[in-house]
Amino acid sequence: MVEEVNITPRNNNFLLGQTKAEEIFLKAWKKQTMHHAWILSGPRGIGKATLAYRIARFLLWADDTKKELYNSLNVPEDSPVFKQVSTGAHPDLMVLERDYIETDRKKIIKALQKGEAMEEDELSSLKKSAFIRVDDVRKVNEFLAKTSFDGNWRVVIIDSADEMNKNAANALLKILEEPPVHTILLLISHNAGTLLPTIRSRCAKLPIQVLNVDETASLLRRYRPNLKEAMIAKIAKMCPQSIGQAILYADTDAVGLYDNLCKILYAKQKFLLSDLLDFCNEAAVDADKFNLLQELILRFIRENMAQAQDVEALYACWDETNRVFADCQNINMDKRQGLLNLITKISKVL
Repeated sequence: MVEEVNITPRNNNFLLGQTKAEEIFLKAWKKQTMHHAWILSGPRGIGKATLAYRIARFLLWADDTKKELYNSLNVPEDSPVFKQVSTGAHPDLMVLERDYIETDRKKIIKALQKGEAMEEDELSSLKKSAFIRVDDVRKVNEFLAKTSFDGNWRVVIIDSADEMNKNAANALLKILEEPPVHTILLLISHNAGTLLPTIRSRCAKLPIQVLNVDETASLLRRYRPNLKEAMIAKIAKMCPQSIGQAILYADTDAVGLYDNLCKILYAKQKFLLSDLLDFCNEAAVDADKFNLLQELILRFIRENMAQAQDVEALYACWDETNRVFADCQNINMDKRQGLLNLITKISKVL
């Protein structure tokens, strides 16, 4: 069995489908027309963060005085810069993300003070704040106030800029208005339309392309080599634009979950109650499956909208799906009961 490739944007040196964006940035760097801030926008899972780290590594590694030597943003994996960025240890790179909630942040600090490494399951259970807060953005000011480690670039990656609250966004705006020299900010955004217009107007835009089916399938073969071709084809068809989403589908057996959902719903009201109960019970106790199920139910509604006899009633199920999953998260509504009611309602509409 071939070992699966588990990568993160920090350590991923392979990017497919974003040649145009790389060429635009490299050309601006060579001509010294590089903007101080860039927005990398597009759907989740298409390589925005991977590209941001490629840009960061390149700027921290390349020799500004020998621009003619570089034809790509690739940085050798055995270089010190690549290793420092991969481990989060490069002094001239700052990554701004949502911080952990206070209680979980204290757990991390306590573990660090004791010199104890937290287990993978412990880390995955930690919760992050809903937003990037103004205090988080102020840390960027502190970072930029320091002198560069080697007189080179200082790079800030914000992942994602969509998650800043209003005060944080205004604090970032002040930085964009008066950026320090030799500094670049890379704003990752899943929906640039939600950013403040004043932030958008002060940033250059990189054209991040969605992937096609063949590119998604190719990346699945690379990162999940044990998947059978039939499964790769199914997942690539379901997630033609996003390798991040495709990997999630592969790791959570989303195809099997969707097939079971379709089996129940296409039976209309003739499904076995035991099948529905088993389906809802399994999804309710598995957080990953439950979170994914909202997307799969919406996918089912979208795929059946064209041939629905009562389009308005089926569209109402779309709103009901979003409401049920929001209530399960926000007011702790019983997940099993919520799914039972929702699937039964969709079945009646069909």
